[in-house]
Amino acid sequence: MRNMIMRADYCEPAYWIESIELEISLVPECTQVTNTMHIVRNKQRAPEPLVLDGCELMLEMLSLNGTILRQEDYLLDEHSLTLSLLPDEFTLTITTLIHPDKNTSLEGLYLSNGIFCTQCEASGFQHITYYLDRPDVMSRFTTRIIADKKAYPCLLSNGNLIEQGDLENGKHFVVWQDPFKKPCYLFALVAGDLDCLSDIFTTQSGRVVALRIFVEKGFRERCHHAMASLKQAMRWDEQKYGREYDLDVFMMVAVSDFNMGAMENKGLNIFNAKYILADQDSATDRDFEGIQLVIGHEYFHNWTGNRITCRDWFQLSLKEGLTVFREQEFTADMTSQSLSRIDDVTTLRANQFPEDDGPLAHPVRPDSYIEVNNLYTATVYEKGAELIRMQQTLLTPEGFRRGMDCYFDRHDGQAVTCDDFVQALADANQVDLQQFKLWYSQAGTPTVKISTHYDPEKQEYELTLSQSCPLTPEQAEKKPFHIPLKMALFSREGEKLVLRQGQTEQIIELKAETETYTFKNITTMPVLSILRHYSAPVKLDYRSSIDDNYTLFYYDDDAFNRWEAGQHLAFIMLDRFMESYEDGRFCRIDQRFAEGLSRAFTGMDADPGLNARILMLPTMQQMSERFEKDIPVERIKIAHDTLREDMAICLYEKALSTYQQLNTVHSYQFTPLEVGRRSLKYACLYYLVHSGNEEGLALAIAQYHQANNMTDRLAALRLVTSSENDSRSILLENFYSRWQHDSLTLDKWFTLQAIGDLPDIIDNLRLLLRHPGFNYKNPNKVRALIGAFSTQNFAHFHAMDGSGYFFLAEQVCILDKINPQVAARLVTPLTSWQRHISLRQSLMKDALETILSEPKLSNNVFEMVSKSFSKGI
Repeated sequence: MRNMIMRADYCEPAYWIESIELEISLVPECTQVTNTMHIVRNKQRAPEPLVLDGCELMLEMLSLNGTILRQEDYLLDEHSLTLSLLPDEFTLTITTLIHPDKNTSLEGLYLSNGIFCTQCEASGFQHITYYLDRPDVMSRFTTRIIADKKAYPCLLSNGNLIEQGDLENGKHFVVWQDPFKKPCYLFALVAGDLDCLSDIFTTQSGRVVALRIFVEKGFRERCHHAMASLKQAMRWDEQKYGREYDLDVFMMVAVSDFNMGAMENKGLNIFNAKYILADQDSATDRDFEGIQLVIGHEYFHNWTGNRITCRDWFQLSLKEGLTVFREQEFTADMTSQSLSRIDDVTTLRANQFPEDDGPLAHPVRPDSYIEVNNLYTATVYEKGAELIRMQQTLLTPEGFRRGMDCYFDRHDGQAVTCDDFVQALADANQVDLQQFKLWYSQAGTPTVKISTHYDPEKQEYELTLSQSCPLTPEQAEKKPFHIPLKMALFSREGEKLVLRQGQTEQIIELKAETETYTFKNITTMPVLSILRHYSAPVKLDYRSSIDDNYTLFYYDDDAFNRWEAGQHLAFIMLDRFMESYEDGRFCRIDQRFAEGLSRAFTGMDADPGLNARILMLPTMQQMSERFEKDIPVERIKIAHDTLREDMAICLYEKALSTYQQLNTVHSYQFTPLEVGRRSLKYACLYYLVHSGNEEGLALAIAQYHQANNMTDRLAALRLVTSSENDSRSILLENFYSRWQHDSLTLDKWFTLQAIGDLPDIIDNLRLLLRHPGFNYKNPNKVRALIGAFSTQNFAHFHAMDGSGYFFLAEQVCILDKINPQVAARLVTPLTSWQRHISLRQSLMKDALETILSEPKLSNNVFEMVSKSFSKGI
């Protein structure tokens, strides 16, 4: 029987750990950890035994106040160490042995390319030593590390370096002390022979902070963008939130083997190498953006996560939703406000909406879990960020800043809840946010139904909004949400109309199930622009006319809604193509749609990045998300490919002309304008290649060979390798021969082959699994090949013979024995089985049953698969 952890069962620990001194003697095969804890009884609780968490540890010694305990003095099992009859205050010393070289789960202390590193969130610290492994136990850490000096000259941990020296037998030691109390999930250790890029940052109060990035030998010169991004994040947090860094040194370390993107350990952030290493030859614009984003995210955790942390893991969105929002705002300020918002919403719809619509639906503040690592979801992160954004919208940016100042002042150094955060915002602004808190407790994506009526005689416009939310597991009844909806009205000619008090934009606060709003002195039949800047994570049920969509597509001054109108028009075209395929009719692209797209070419200097987004069709996956059931995979693919070819032919001359203007050789620059120009160049080349004209393919091949940056080279390679042609294997071999010794760049090579539209894709995948460059123990490789196929190769993953499903199930079973966290993440594409036709449902369920029947299945995978069979939605 698997143990279910419930939020309602939370109570404070029976003991507090005031401080901890660690001595860790590093040896790959057998590392010794001595842990001395100063513990006091929680006098708010009745006396009870001390139960310390611990997994895969070999206990060597245990002493209480200096007296070594005998085996009969304690109870030891595979998950805990229990001691009874303890005094109110005491010192407990525990020595354990662990085996980092055998740790493939990448939790706790492990080896990555010969480098010792740790991952302790959420429950990795108990793989290092016995401890109260829960976030509300905050202690002061002092860490002494001992290792061979030649093999591990760099010894790093949290806080400030207070002592170091040489020892006998070629060893040396360091002592790090963190003056700030923290939960054990923020503990970090790194040891290895590393290169270092150093810099300094002067804070707003004049303090000088040492900045250091540690990487494997030979990669130091790829760290300059990461260092610049860190300094941008530090300055931004000072200016935006008044938050200054608090230690003498800030360190980042890049490692090759990492389950996540990065980890915000206090003063010593550990990163997946893909979010540190970049130069124009090996990294794309997307890579550069990702590095800036992730470094910002981890740095911002210093205040929203470290200084103030979660009371329990059900409150995870307290730190993650808030920090994702801060990261999004930072990225928008550093790059493009419009493109950042489009990207945020695209990610939300692709990852979180299906989660909310399926058997894995859960609130932003979940009520239960079996495996804590399964709480790290798109709902907690991305939807959690939207909750923060809505509160900023409701309070205004100035009011939100007041609320954040109150939150920091009130809760610094504490482990708190989502309710504590919302209350700080409410108190600082003297408002009632009780109804808003339903967003934290209710699962599901609300739908807002819109109806309108215009009375030309009275010159009044009525807007009626009704909200509903579907049933989700464990939640049969839903109360109305508090939904902020930004709106504006336009004339058919694109003039913005005045609403109230001279304003042309308004925020409507929908609180009841149905509300009607009346706007007076509206002199013409208006076009509604609603959910501007995507002001709430909802779906709209609004039958706007094609003409209305064209008005917004041409004239809306809200970039998100302009792009959204273009997406609606594309979906209308795709629906027509699907219907014509079903009826056996011939269908062509609407000329107004083609003319609207043509405008994106002519405005390439104003906002090329936005124009590039507008030009691109919705993906097949995005098309499928519009179907609640019986997803027509084959019709979607045919309609998508046919419309793409039709658009390519229709736009060919414009695309060719724009491509030729943009395809000039000059030095690479990572700026919003240049990134946008390269993005628009790709959009042009995309249509040139898919037109069927040999000239398009020739241009892509030429761009591949002539490119002076990875963005252009990979864009060309992606287009050439997306389908079978004579140049495909030649260019793939060329790319491999050049980058075979660069692990991160080789990931791109694996992904291109995983997402190709090839009939024998499963056979190719199996060959690549046996390729010497692939490694099941490296999460990046697994995501690049297996993950890319199941999430980005829509048509072939959903092949009618079920081959894609059973391939994925087989890989999940293999990976569960190696790295359960990564295996569990791979299950997700199978969990949407209820939305497919009956044959696919049966095949997907069979694949899930195959996984469930695997002996000794981890809690990580078991929870994902078993919940996938939930009913009632």
